[in-house]
Amino acid sequence: MTGRIMSLTEELVARCHRDVFDEGPDPDAQHLDEDDYARMIEETLGARPDDGPLWLFAYGSLIWKPEVEHTEEKVALARGWHRSFCVNMTRWRATKTQPGLMMAMDRGGQCKGVALRLMDGDRRQQLDKLFRREMTLKPSTYTPRWLNLSTEGGPLVALGFVANRRGRAYAGGISEDDVVERIATSCGHWGSAADYLYNVVKNLEQRAIHDRHLWRLQHLVAERIAARA
Repeated sequence: MTGRIMSLTEELVARCHRDVFDEGPDPDAQHLDEDDYARMIEETLGARPDDGPLWLFAYGSLIWKPEVEHTEEKVALARGWHRSFCVNMTRWRATKTQPGLMMAMDRGGQCKGVALRLMDGDRRQQLDKLFRREMTLKPSTYTPRWLNLSTEGGPLVALGFVANRRGRAYAGGISEDDVVERIATSCGHWGSAADYLYNVVKNLEQRAIHDRHLWRLQHLVAERIAARA
């Protein structure tokens, strides 16, 4: 853990919590079906550049909630991508009446995260869990992609989920002030967007990963929450 102290505290995050009833999936949205998942898994495995260990690149909640077991983790850098709150959200950590934003890796810049080495075993079963976690709608908000990563131990290839700019929920080009306001105010049955931001920054800092953009964002969100109170 670095010596930096976050402005966004557990106490401020707690102010954002509300008990929210889950209205369920959007009836107007088109959801991925079994055939879609099977096809995507086959395409992803077919495009895999090597037959070595399966690595997963985690840049957000996958760091502390990876869905699949792993045996090793390494700090890794993905060039050509950056973290961005560029996905509209009306469920989970938001509602239709008070929409929020979710983070994704969007094009440009670079992103330092964590490469997770998955257990040896059924690759299709592992990908099935991950795909169902990350992708639900048509067209999907996220796209699976093999990423070339840099680590202290050398380069490796890992599966990552990047923003699909043609996806139904993509919301690029949002002003920083709007991002701050939506993170500071939205909450769903999974918790608040502020809680998500807090956990992302905390888990990155614990691994000595300092994302300057997210660090500034957590400070601005903390100020907005405190001012509202």
